Amino acid sequence: MSEIVIGVSGGVAAYKTAYLVSRLAQAGHGVRVVMTRAATQFVGPPTFSALTGRPVLVDSFDLAEHPLGPHIELARGADLLCVAPATADLLAKAALGLADDLLSTLLLSFTGPVLMAPAMNAEMWAKPAVKRNVEQLRADGVHLAEPGEGWLSCRVRGPGRMAEPEDLANLIVKMLQSGAA
Repeated sequence: MSEIVIGVSGGVAAYKTAYLVSRLAQAGHGVRVVMTRAATQFVGPPTFSALTGRPVLVDSFDLAEHPLGPHIELARGADLLCVAPATADLLAKAALGLADDLLSTLLLSFTGPVLMAPAMNAEMWAKPAVKRNVEQLRADGVHLAEPGEGWLSCRVRGPGRMAEPEDLANLIVKMLQSGAA
């Protein structure tokens, strides 16, 4: 089976990513989870560690276990990188090539296919800056799982809801099978 890295950025939709990770692991894929510090405020690393059977990485400087740097070792060992949820902050960092944490550094060092699942409130999703960042990422070859419309954590209905975990899992498998990975 494939090796997949799931990046989790700091949005409430991170709870849905736990199901995605579980689904991929149960299907026999090797799954590594990289979380931003903000993501750990929504779902704790022990949850993802229990689902994958592997340690969760948050720190860019975990050199004891990863002497080359976790971003390099993860990038070299993965077939696909999926970021779910991809917050407005993470989209902006990726579009600009900023690297100030493990996940954004991993995005710069990873040469395989990248799938991002944006998630944010409707007002943020509608902002011109977010639209520009999404278009830049598409131009850079990033695959995007469009957010859906529905009930958002800000207590309104609208666009910005992260794609459903089952849909993301199916898209990941399709990308891996099609040779996109």
